[in-house]
Amino acid sequence: MGRRAIFQLIRSQATRHLASKNLHSGLHPHRVGPCLQTRDANTNINFARTLAATQRRWASRSAAEEDNRISIGPRKGKDIEENEKDNAIVYYGPISSTIKKVKLLSLSTCCLSVSLGPVITFMTSPDMNVILKGAVASSVIFLSATTTAALHWFVSPYIHKLKWQPGSDTFDVEMLSWLASHIPKTIKFADIKVPETNRPYVTFKANGNFYFVDAEHCHNKALLARLTPQKSTQESAFKNL
Repeated sequence: MGRRAIFQLIRSQATRHLASKNLHSGLHPHRVGPCLQTRDANTNINFARTLAATQRRWASRSAAEEDNRISIGPRKGKDIEENEKDNAIVYYGPISSTIKKVKLLSLSTCCLSVSLGPVITFMTSPDMNVILKGAVASSVIFLSATTTAALHWFVSPYIHKLKWQPGSDTFDVEMLSWLASHIPKTIKFADIKVPETNRPYVTFKANGNFYFVDAEHCHNKALLARLTPQKSTQESAFKNL
């Protein structure tokens, strides 16, 4: 209904504009009708083309905004379609994109603090003692670097993508590096161990590294049981008691 009303409004305005233009140019009213119909048809065609182009631009813009939006859950795209064709079981971290954006923001803030912090500190207060200025600049740099390192330590076990082919003894994971780039790894189920640590958000340990899988979003119970074999065995033993 909204598009039809806009279409009729633009059509009526175009007709009035052409009629007034032809009357001012000296054309007779009964000769203006066919000319107006022809021009009206051309106007409708041009308007339809413009409307279609605008809709395509809006669709592409909304798709881009959807990609940049912070969301919870897996993204729908070519990767999911390819994995479905391969009959592979794929787990996506529910807040993978959010963690990557926060990490990029933390890295950019740390770089700005290291590069511009001392300059701003020494230029803002010329009467302040040089030692005090150096202490303030060092504190800003230390605080920014500490928060960035703490964030990396906290989210480093997070698995952003896990792909497993049923029947295989290995599975592929994607982790994030210091610079928020994806690092592919291949892990064997035989190397999985129960982590003997109180570190939060850790599911299993393999080859000296910690990994975390959100059990609520890992819908394949067979895969989840193989990722935590000893935990599942202990829980079943307690239940039998």
